[in-house]
Amino acid sequence: MTISLIKKTFGFVLLSMSTLQIQAQDIIAHQAASDKQMKDISTIKTHKILNNANLNNPATNVYSNWDNASVNSVAGVVPSNFKIDLRGFCMPTPSRVVTSKFGYRWHRQHQGLDIKVYVGDTIRAAFDGKIRVVKYDGNGYGHYVVIRHPNGLETLYGHMSRTLVNPDQIVKAGQVIGLGGNTGRSTGSHLHFETRLAGKAIDPTLLFDFPNQDIVSDYYIYRGEKIQKEARTSASALASVANDQNNLERALETAEKKASTNSRRNTSSRKVAQSKAKSYKVKKGDTLYSIAKKSGMSVKELCKKNGIKQTAKIKPGQTLKC
Repeated sequence: MTISLIKKTFGFVLLSMSTLQIQAQDIIAHQAASDKQMKDISTIKTHKILNNANLNNPATNVYSNWDNASVNSVAGVVPSNFKIDLRGFCMPTPSRVVTSKFGYRWHRQHQGLDIKVYVGDTIRAAFDGKIRVVKYDGNGYGHYVVIRHPNGLETLYGHMSRTLVNPDQIVKAGQVIGLGGNTGRSTGSHLHFETRLAGKAIDPTLLFDFPNQDIVSDYYIYRGEKIQKEARTSASALASVANDQNNLERALETAEKKASTNSRRNTSSRKVAQSKAKSYKVKKGDTLYSIAKKSGMSVKELCKKNGIKQTAKIKPGQTLKC
């Protein structure tokens, strides 16, 4: 009886401990952030959807070609208000440190984000997809990989020390595609990460939140912001050209006015000079010959102009026409 009682008691204790463990796990689960729980559920559903997606020919609704040649060897048209499904993602690296942002940098456009990683760090595919480009660019991306995804995006991973995938290979979100590095045009080990749609670069921070290791939202609606921005830039450039042309015309007009004023002044000066040159006041020692020589005429012309004879005597202070 005593042994049987001990067994029953021990079994009851084990059952109680197991129950407490389950209850504790339930409490911890309920204490987790609600958005985290939703994200987990959403991710599971998305993986099922993406598994059924055509990974052999991803995003045929956007792209009209498949080319392994380079990053920019793409052809296609983006529908208006294109909806990009970001669910089922995996952060390319657990690093939260962004060392360089998207935008104008060092007199040129920086088309992605630079994320701090170390040589040999694991780099993973952001979504399910198909490897389009695996190349080495010594003056640019170094060892890099481009993946096309069913959601329409193409993601680029640059400056890796080593690539671990091949062109036309199908990969899953989170699959290792390479190792962090410092190859190509790089000043330190980091991951250069780009998100593109039909060849147009989109700021990755609109999609991915690296500091919080999460996506910004489940979906991103592409409304052609870049195209609109380019159009605004072109309009601005045309306005600038027009403004420069107006400034040039005003400058030319001002220059013409100045030239006209200077011309009038010069004409007036010439007239005054000519007026002064027409008359000559005889000085002591002057002769008709010396005066004629100074005036660039003959003695005969000088005398004719003044109505005197060539034998006439002239006196100091006398005024002669020249």
